[in-house]
Amino acid sequence: MKSFSKFLTEATQSQASMQARKLNLKSDGHGGWLDTRGEFVAKTEKGKLVFYDKGRVEGGKDRPKGAVGKSAAPEKPAAKPTAAPAPKASKKAAPETSDVDTGSDTLTVAFGRFNPPTVGHEKLLKSARKAATGGDLKIYPSRTQDPKKNPLDPDMKISFMKKMFPDFEENIINDAEMKTIFNVLIAAAEAGYANVNIIVGSDRQAEFENLAQKYNGDLYEFDLIRVISAGVRDADAEGVSGMSASKMRKAVMDDDFDSFRKGTPKTLDDGDTRALFDAVRQGMGAKKKKKVSELWQIAPKFDQETLRENYITGRIFRIGDVVENLNTGLVGKIIRRGTNHLICVTKENYMFKSWIRDVMEAVVNYPVPSGVFADKREVGTDSLRDYTMSMTGTLSIRNFINKYKAKK
Repeated sequence: MKSFSKFLTEATQSQASMQARKLNLKSDGHGGWLDTRGEFVAKTEKGKLVFYDKGRVEGGKDRPKGAVGKSAAPEKPAAKPTAAPAPKASKKAAPETSDVDTGSDTLTVAFGRFNPPTVGHEKLLKSARKAATGGDLKIYPSRTQDPKKNPLDPDMKISFMKKMFPDFEENIINDAEMKTIFNVLIAAAEAGYANVNIIVGSDRQAEFENLAQKYNGDLYEFDLIRVISAGVRDADAEGVSGMSASKMRKAVMDDDFDSFRKGTPKTLDDGDTRALFDAVRQGMGAKKKKKVSELWQIAPKFDQETLRENYITGRIFRIGDVVENLNTGLVGKIIRRGTNHLICVTKENYMFKSWIRDVMEAVVNYPVPSGVFADKREVGTDSLRDYTMSMTGTLSIRNFINKYKAKK
């Protein structure tokens, strides 16, 4: 028969083990816990999972602040612009006026375009729920709207998402401030979460991993950041694993409702599916079948040859242009062009890398002017010039002339 003290010891150990499993940590067999990269991040103390201070490593030398739970991150640019850095996020509890529930110290998030939402996104949401294991789960649809790759406005998109994914209705957040993955992570840190799980498609895991870890301890501060794949995505596959928003937009462009219907879950009836199809078509301005030559703009993954041709010839994504990353929502100026990627810097002076298939020219105040009073848009005024430049992503008159001058 077990002694009472042994019973209590085993009970507390199992409590720590359960918490470690939720964070996908592995035991080293001696009370310590390793993350997915094999780094020592915590140990069991008095039956509880205790994370080490960022400068402390079991059995080793002190490491720099922010190293625990982080993989080797790319270094920041040596010649970083001189603008003042953004303030660091606080890990203190959220203020009393906050309506954020911080009952758990770990937040699981999914950030994406969902434009339009598909049955493939349902797989991602289910993966997010599994990773949350009863903890806090928040789903943040991005806010960008444009007629090519983001035809649905945020409110309409979220309305359809709640119909399509009723099990996640309370988790889908409609917050105009959550424009980028950075906004989401900063808000989570300020709300008091110590750890965060980010759920993404397998093809975006490395991008989110590098970006999120790179600025931990700078823009926000977490004990542990995990970027979890929702599964392999294959654009050529049939069924859920091959379904994507690009395929859905292509179906609308081809006026192919039957193919579009295959990309929606059974929870959405035929009437609502037709309404979604029409909303996407209206947002794209596709009153009739589009020319095949425009496919690279609407669904670049299905016409990468034309996309690359336009890139190589310098027709798109030139130095100084302002672009938006379709996966993270980050907007920045192009400072370097690679063979098939771009290096960009945000206005807050943070650098990010994007494949050319994952970016678009930044959209400002689409589809109509907003945030600028009429008397500030009077013809012949400096304010109108500044507003027009912001609408076209123009940083200076010289930039505008170089961008649109005729090539010889």
